[in-house]
Amino acid sequence: MAITFLAGAIVLEIIATSLLKTTEGFTKLGPTLFVLAAYGSAFYLLARSLEKGMETGIAYALWAGVGVFVIATIGIIAFGEPISMSKLAGIGLIIGGVITLNLAGAH
Repeated sequence: MAITFLAGAIVLEIIATSLLKTTEGFTKLGPTLFVLAAYGSAFYLLARSLEKGMETGIAYALWAGVGVFVIATIGIIAFGEPISMSKLAGIGLIIGGVITLNLAGAH
């Protein structure tokens, strides 16, 4: 159950971050309320995943790693953000770190 809560938290965080630009610096009420609700719900689900026994370090590593990868991909595909070797290397290192933490946590 913990992984289900964490997956929901990650999805909501990705949605909120993707829509953050639409708030125009939190000056647009509708998008701002939606983004804040999504972030709040994401943190609630993250807390529930910890309550259900997920280790904090593992949960945060997955949250960060998956979030960075998906948000970077969305930025490149949807927003036309430039891609560089250093950006790819950084994302690769984050993913490697998440994998390492998960393998270490399994023992």
